[in-house]
Amino acid sequence: MRSNRPLILLLILLALVISACAGDETPAFEAPLTAVRLPMGYIPDPQYAPFYVALDKGYFRDAGFEVEFDYGFETDGVALVGAGELPFAIVSGDQVILARAQDVPIVYVMEWFQRFPIAVISMADAGIEKPGDLAGRRIGLPGFFGASYVGYAGLLEAAGLSQEDVVAEDIGFTQVETLLAGQADAVVGYANNEPLQLQAQGQDINVIYVADAVDMVANGLIANETLIAENPDQVQRFVGAVLNGLADTLANPEEAFEISKRYVEGLDDGRYGVLEASLPLWQADRLGVTELGSWQKTQEALLAIDFLDAPLADVGSAFTNEFVDNWSENN
Repeated sequence: MRSNRPLILLLILLALVISACAGDETPAFEAPLTAVRLPMGYIPDPQYAPFYVALDKGYFRDAGFEVEFDYGFETDGVALVGAGELPFAIVSGDQVILARAQDVPIVYVMEWFQRFPIAVISMADAGIEKPGDLAGRRIGLPGFFGASYVGYAGLLEAAGLSQEDVVAEDIGFTQVETLLAGQADAVVGYANNEPLQLQAQGQDINVIYVADAVDMVANGLIANETLIAENPDQVQRFVGAVLNGLADTLANPEEAFEISKRYVEGLDDGRYGVLEASLPLWQADRLGVTELGSWQKTQEALLAIDFLDAPLADVGSAFTNEFVDNWSENN
């Protein structure tokens, strides 16, 4: 009688191949996905490319999350995470310090922007080339609040200037128009925004980057103290997904920009410069790590503008590198 053994072996081998292929399509995280609404603090923009990449490439899904981006105010993210209503938000370090001063239990768990993104921009013929040149000048600010004001205060502090040494004016979000009209000697804006707009118009400008003068804490990821204590694995998985998206964006920004087009309506190639200018703000020897000295400098800036009545008893409790370190060990 003719043996069917070769046919049986072939069928077994085929079944194993099919099983292996199916396994490749199965998300790494088997449990039901956790829905997460993530406050971003700004409108859809290519600067959020690392998060778009993390979503598009399935890093959030594989970590067990179904993520929805919420482009609300940064302060809303602080309040919602502080109340335990949302697990995570993108928030700047100054907001974390201010919240903790009011006993809001949030912790910064990953530094996204390694360089504080605020800059002072002026026309080249104004001769404002270094922080000390701001003395006696009229400076236009989008308002006496937020990262722009905090960064400006940190820059003055680093230059040995007081608030009285300059003439600060609230101009709203009209930095480019104000500068072109000669209504201010310099304006405060984002390093990856207003300078690009002015250069695109062929303007000869000088840019003083806050990060060149003082190391402060910019945007990163926050979580609630209770979530960190009771479900550290969830925090670890979310931080890891974001860092994977960030690493991929830095490695292949052109791909990241194309992915961003799926999430930013009307995004065209003319805005690639925003992403390109953001890359050096995110780069670091170890992605995601934040330093105590940066928090101390940020706190000093907040004290200088009277946003804080007194320093935190332990500013080091405002952040942790635990989850970033764990990710680094495996990547």
